[in-house]
Amino acid sequence: MLEERLARVRETLKRESAPWGREPRLIAVTKYSTPAEILPLADLGVTDIGENRVQAIREKLPALEGKFSIHLIGRLQTNKVKYIIKDVCLIHSLDSLPLAQEIDRQAQKAQRRMPVLVEVNIAREPQKGGIEEEALFPFLRECARLPGLEIKGLMAMMPLGAPEEALIGYFTRMRALLDQCRQEAIDGTDMTELSMGMSQDYGLAARCGATMVRVGSALFR
Repeated sequence: MLEERLARVRETLKRESAPWGREPRLIAVTKYSTPAEILPLADLGVTDIGENRVQAIREKLPALEGKFSIHLIGRLQTNKVKYIIKDVCLIHSLDSLPLAQEIDRQAQKAQRRMPVLVEVNIAREPQKGGIEEEALFPFLRECARLPGLEIKGLMAMMPLGAPEEALIGYFTRMRALLDQCRQEAIDGTDMTELSMGMSQDYGLAARCGATMVRVGSALFR
């Protein structure tokens, strides 16, 4: 049952994040779920959901009854930004200057500042998006000049099947990067969020200082 699976996830998050004094926000990943499967989450207190595709957001949105804050967690093409700029609460996957510029342009047209996270390719996987670690601070300074962006923190996706020791290393490095960003205090940024951890490793992510975890299959088996 969804209620039982959610209870297990919450208990893990509570236990693993205890040293930080703050539980990560749970983003329920709903890319394989129908609106009928998603709606019961609201009654269980989960109102943040994550979708990978712009088209899926547009298709599901009318049936979700305005009960959820929608996070765009997948890669975003510049030509799709205009379709979701008014409907999502946070874009997790900012990874290029052209994308930043298009989000800025569409956000200004919509008369809003769009909250975004900068994706870091912490494991240097060539098939994945994200800024390389060395390029992060110059990229942040470029994006901070765009008035339509509200830069809220960092996001990372970990290698599938990586051993626990490697995952802890990546998670720990991401937390250190977030803390560095806070110390740099780049004007135009508010580096408070760290989105990392999925169904297979969300407990480790919570232990290492995530402020958001993206959990799908552990909820919707």
